[in-house]
Amino acid sequence: MRYGVIGTGWIAKSFIDGARMLCDAEFSAVYSRTAESGNKFASENKIANVFTDIEKFAKSDFDAVYIASPNRLHFEQSKLMLQNGKHVICEKPITVEPEELAELQALAKQNGLIYIEAIMYMFNPARDLLKNAIKKIGRITSVHFDFSQLSSKYPAYLAGSLPNIFNPALATGCLMDLGVYCVYPALDLFGLPQKITACAHFMESGADGSGNAAFLYPDKLVNLTYSKLGQDRLGSQIFGDEGTIVIESISKLINMKLIDNKGEITEIIGDVAKEIIMGYEAEAFEKFIKNPDDPYYQTVCERALQVSKAMKEIRNLSGIKFK
Repeated sequence: MRYGVIGTGWIAKSFIDGARMLCDAEFSAVYSRTAESGNKFASENKIANVFTDIEKFAKSDFDAVYIASPNRLHFEQSKLMLQNGKHVICEKPITVEPEELAELQALAKQNGLIYIEAIMYMFNPARDLLKNAIKKIGRITSVHFDFSQLSSKYPAYLAGSLPNIFNPALATGCLMDLGVYCVYPALDLFGLPQKITACAHFMESGADGSGNAAFLYPDKLVNLTYSKLGQDRLGSQIFGDEGTIVIESISKLINMKLIDNKGEITEIIGDVAKEIIMGYEAEAFEKFIKNPDDPYYQTVCERALQVSKAMKEIRNLSGIKFK
């Protein structure tokens, strides 16, 4: 599979490394707004062609594209790639608005192309391990999913600059960056809630620095917390009346264990390198391209739209606005 890449950040490098580990992936082109960053990235990742004109990039000779640009650009860039016959795997959040996602899903179907969100949770084999473990902890009435990670960009923000991740003009902030990793398992494991409540803490830039949401079901409450201004040390938990599942990282589903009511610990899965987990995304992407009728592709598309709609509701409830 010949890939083009949009974006030159660390996440793009991780995807490339993972795809090369698990797939027969050839990365032949990269698009960057500047030749300097494009050439540097291409040299470091053994990519032959660098583009600073996205129209020329879209018409160049590759089969699929991985998009890792700022959130605000995902819709227009994905649309351009789909219009030019490229399969698309786009970083989360796949689009800002659910209406945009629905439009692009229809365009991809019309053009016989695959279009998915690069979200580790949905393609991680540990997802099935977690689902099986849940069956062993009895009746679940309470869940806490947390992704709080002190941003490496926070010192720069405190020093007076405005990193992309804290710039509402780019449709970023904590919910869009980290909260999405909590929304996915909530909807995937427990379905659509009866009610959502949410609130956020805002930075001076207008971006949400932290927030929480509660998903109310007839038989349980799923609490989501997320922050870019502090570091979680305890992880996530699913509470059943016969045991508890502890998850160190809700985004990567690593170091998960089941603790029964006697205190006995059973490991579900240990540590896995992030590059390998991202490689699972590429592996599934290529599988869907070869077999677009794969039933799981439809599940992935439906779940992405459900998550996008829930994210929109959380933003509205929390007062999160993009300038």
